[in-house]
Amino acid sequence: MPTREFEYIDWEFDEESGVGRVRLARPDALNALSTPLCAEIVEAFEAFAELDDEADGVAVRAVVLGGEGRAFSAGADVTEFAEGRTVPTDVYEAASNFAGPVVAKIDGYCLGGGLVLALDCDFRFASDRSEFGLPEVGLGILASGGGIGKLAAAIGSTRARELAVTGERFDAERADEDGLLVGRCPADELDDRVESFVETVAAQPPLAVRATLDLAAFHETADGARLYERRLDRRLRRSDDHEAAVRAFLEDGEAPTFHGR
Repeated sequence: MPTREFEYIDWEFDEESGVGRVRLARPDALNALSTPLCAEIVEAFEAFAELDDEADGVAVRAVVLGGEGRAFSAGADVTEFAEGRTVPTDVYEAASNFAGPVVAKIDGYCLGGGLVLALDCDFRFASDRSEFGLPEVGLGILASGGGIGKLAAAIGSTRARELAVTGERFDAERADEDGLLVGRCPADELDDRVESFVETVAAQPPLAVRATLDLAAFHETADGARLYERRLDRRLRRSDDHEAAVRAFLEDGEAPTFHGR
């Protein structure tokens, strides 16, 4: 299992399953998004992209992003504010621009920039003891990285505005009710819940998974989206993965092996 050495995160990749994992590792600071930590998150996703570039097909089928200790991330490192620094926006783009599915595994605090980072993941699972919010208004600033708009896209404009202007914190049950999460469970079941989901996603044809996520994020007119969907569909129908899936279905044989070609 390939690993890379970082100071503020743990990084690994399972070649057999195609699943990569990143864990924020500043537990004493509740995984606050310091400048060095953000730089390593960006580097981590670049490393996954390099694995894809070097592979014959798709190497990375999914990435799980989590945090060590009592937080996914409690947000910006406020100690850096006095130095005029803010959370670099490229840390959010690292997750949102990665071609494959990214799953946020949230156990504990998920606040401010930490919530924005989770919103940039494709899917979010949380333990019952997790806590969410955009507290930036209390510091006289806005949520960085387009956080308000991203939250509005996930749970609706009215609720997102309420949370942004009050700085209200809300628990995992409310996050689930608001539609922020794919799943919620007790903390001791979170690993199994996420692994089961990731295993299912990683077993699908990776080009189709990536095209589906790409289309879901497409924010143009309905006509434009339909044209884009047809373009993606034509490309997928010419893929080896599609041919293998159809052949297995028609012949009722063994499960096909997908290579991302």
